[in-house]
Amino acid sequence: MQGPLSDIVVLDLSRALAGPHGAQMLGDLGATVIKVEHPDGGDESRGWGPPFVGPSGDISTYFLSANRNKRSITLDLKSDEGTELLTRLIKQSDVLVENFRTGVLDRLGFPVERLHELNPRLVILSITGFGHDGPEGGRPGYDQIAQGEAGLMSLTGPSPAEPYRVGASIADLLAGIHGAYGVVAALYERERTGRGKVVRTSLLASVVGVHSYHGTAWTVGGKVPVAGGNHHASIAPYGAFRCADGMIQIAVANDVQWRKLAPLLGMDPGDPRYAVNRQRFAHRDELIADMEKALTGHDRAHWLAALADVGIPAGAIRSLDEVYSWDQARSQQLVVTVEHPELGAIELPGSPLRFDGEPPAEHLPPPALGQDNQAVLDWLAEREA
Repeated sequence: MQGPLSDIVVLDLSRALAGPHGAQMLGDLGATVIKVEHPDGGDESRGWGPPFVGPSGDISTYFLSANRNKRSITLDLKSDEGTELLTRLIKQSDVLVENFRTGVLDRLGFPVERLHELNPRLVILSITGFGHDGPEGGRPGYDQIAQGEAGLMSLTGPSPAEPYRVGASIADLLAGIHGAYGVVAALYERERTGRGKVVRTSLLASVVGVHSYHGTAWTVGGKVPVAGGNHHASIAPYGAFRCADGMIQIAVANDVQWRKLAPLLGMDPGDPRYAVNRQRFAHRDELIADMEKALTGHDRAHWLAALADVGIPAGAIRSLDEVYSWDQARSQQLVVTVEHPELGAIELPGSPLRFDGEPPAEHLPPPALGQDNQAVLDWLAEREA
């Protein structure tokens, strides 16, 4: 693998989504990622579906989403043989990723102190559901539960009475993203100190960490934000609007843009209800109704072209098949092709990062369970020699 982390070895003990997604991001950056799985079935996400694909219909597309650019080895961490091999791998790794419940790694004989005794330079990423300490630090963490507990569901949905989960497993994915950037920071610090450290994040922390203006609305403004459907919590007009044949999204972020949009819709930009954002937001329901009176007179294609002509940010609402066939998405390398040993050439969602001056990265396919057992043992023997 090529990339800025091409000299880094990551030992991935995690499973399901948060940890594997973080380790996958490090693999996308060029790190050698060794995924450790139990011999009996491996990562539980291998059994999550539908859909399942492959000649025998037993390959989970869920697993494929979080495990590109990894090698898989099988290891029973409760056995003497597994303990011995894990010890050897820890000594040769730069990063260890784990998302066990609090205390599990300690009970397996690998508390933080032992890990740093084996390898003082080891960076340890520990992802939990609600944090490693505190009154509820031992709770198991699952994405939808974390979305609710961290307040995200209260912000999502058509109204305060109907909280919705975000369609993607966003708490898991954010925890992986935050964990990966914490690892990179710890690796940078290691260059100065010569020692690794523990990076901790959680599903709870990762969601609260992106509350952004919703958080300060309460902590500073004393207002509890609530779900507002498809419209922005502070800006108007900014959301989804009905046209003759469906919906489009329009985002007017300032009064200059409003003065361009209003005449296009046959509205008076100086109407005192709508002239500035504060008033537009105060009269948002009226504003949406007035806009949709005009918008329903033409189809989406008409309005997207007209809005583009006057420089108003707008867009379609695409299904995923439309996203992955979209020329713009493909131009950004957001779809990558890998050669899977059973499935042949398959397309996967790509890394969101690109580096100027570097050719498109070549990616490894998500591995079959234990496919790299011998290769990793050979590599380990070479490192130890």
